[in-house]
Amino acid sequence: MRSIRPSSTARREGRARRGTSPVLAAVALASALALTATACGSGDADAGSDTSATAAADDDGKLKIPDDIKDRLKEHGIDLDKWRDGAWKDWSKDDWLREANEFINPIIEDLWDPDRMRDAEEPEQEVDESDISGDQGVTDPTPEPVQAQAVPPSYHANAPTAGKVFFDSPEGTMVCSATVVQDPANPGKSNMVWTAGHCVHAGKKGGWYRNIAFVPSYNDGGKSAKELESATQEEVAPYGIWWGDWAQTSDQWIEQGGSTGGDGAAYDFAVIHVTPEKGSGGKSLEETVGSALPVDFKAPAVPQMKEMTAIGYPAAPPYDGQTLYRCQDRPGRLSLDASDPTMYRIGCSMTAGSSGGGWVATGSDGKPALVSNTSIGPVTSGWLAGPRLGEEAKGVYDAVSEKFAGQ
Repeated sequence: MRSIRPSSTARREGRARRGTSPVLAAVALASALALTATACGSGDADAGSDTSATAAADDDGKLKIPDDIKDRLKEHGIDLDKWRDGAWKDWSKDDWLREANEFINPIIEDLWDPDRMRDAEEPEQEVDESDISGDQGVTDPTPEPVQAQAVPPSYHANAPTAGKVFFDSPEGTMVCSATVVQDPANPGKSNMVWTAGHCVHAGKKGGWYRNIAFVPSYNDGGKSAKELESATQEEVAPYGIWWGDWAQTSDQWIEQGGSTGGDGAAYDFAVIHVTPEKGSGGKSLEETVGSALPVDFKAPAVPQMKEMTAIGYPAAPPYDGQTLYRCQDRPGRLSLDASDPTMYRIGCSMTAGSSGGGWVATGSDGKPALVSNTSIGPVTSGWLAGPRLGEEAKGVYDAVSEKFAGQ
């Protein structure tokens, strides 16, 4: 299989990326700086609770970082002021925090300006099709390519739950796609975002990515890359910038995720809990954008699934990452490892940058729901594959929801 790792500005040859997700809970509490510490453990909402603390929200809905949390960070050698001023750029192996309880994500106001967002690179996610053997003997024939269709602007009107996740890696500034999802513990007031595991953590040879933020309805007016060169912050991020104050993905990604295509892709999912960078008048993300998708962990098997819609911001050529696209196709099965669940696979021309974007289908209750996310694709594009969400994914989802219950 082909190498899969975030590409740098100098290497824009990506496709859609894969990731294997580990179950980590990223605990973060936010103020002008947000802080996230994560707990490793399959959906254990209390894992790592000794590194968290109850935080009171101010009138803007931001969380205040308790002094004891700041002190514990300093014991870790992390000074929030220095981090904000550029210490986060140190990616030395000893300082690249990878364990669940070491994840930090301080808010750095105005870091994600229109230019920085526009220039973010797509993570690679390539698989050499000659290496797909169908280990469980259940891989269906390669689907016919489906040409992605542009979502009409405004995106808020036509795909209100879609957006972009931005983050920094050792290779540079990166971007994925993501979806606003419902929060069972806070109905109607969700601050939860679904994306791919590889969009928050580098896997077994790396650690947590930094400066993770979500922008709903990015470039809502569908402006061209040229037009965006002079766009205002409000045009690029009309519903604000929401920083991750907690992130969790699967144990498989943290423990096994590597640089070769397909490893752990069946568990490549993550949930990010977010808080507004500059306040939202006390409104949650769901209230701000007006919508959130339910997540179905018991979606029908492939034979009963008639159609799926994948949505995202593809960034590798021929796309430029600035506009939203979607593909509709009947899914087939993809098996990469005999010990892992089979994945969904659809024909789709979207490329890297669409990683993490939601897959929507008719759920087990007959209503639209998120049932997967973009994880991997071939070197030549033409199809995408995403994990079938089961108990591991539900554990991640429930842990994040429960952690913020009542807040």
